[in-house]
Amino acid sequence: MTHNWSTALDGHKFFRRDRKGRIGAGVALYIREALDAIGIETNDDGVECLWVRIKGKTSKADILLGVYHPPNQEEEVNNLLYRQLENVSGSSALALVGDFNLSDICWEFITAEKRQ
Repeated sequence: MTHNWSTALDGHKFFRRDRKGRIGAGVALYIREALDAIGIETNDDGVECLWVRIKGKTSKADILLGVYHPPNQEEEVNNLLYRQLENVSGSSALALVGDFNLSDICWEFITAEKRQ
């Protein structure tokens, strides 16, 4: 299933990062126009993510990260994402949203188990 990205939501800014070499894939975020938001470019093409900086009421900015984590993603790509997270971990606030395809998470006990 693909989405028609020309469909706009009134009162929202649209951010997107398409997957290279594939039609109908990528990450997208709609953010209210009332928020001062700008996209952040990254060089890690292996990670399907979209970084957006949202300026709050203070001088510090919040970071929003939209992620698509395919099932059975290679550990090398996971490590790229972890490095990106380390680089912004000093941010005042980080919201991590997306489709993580992590079927091994037990939400009742907040545990995870890696299956081979």
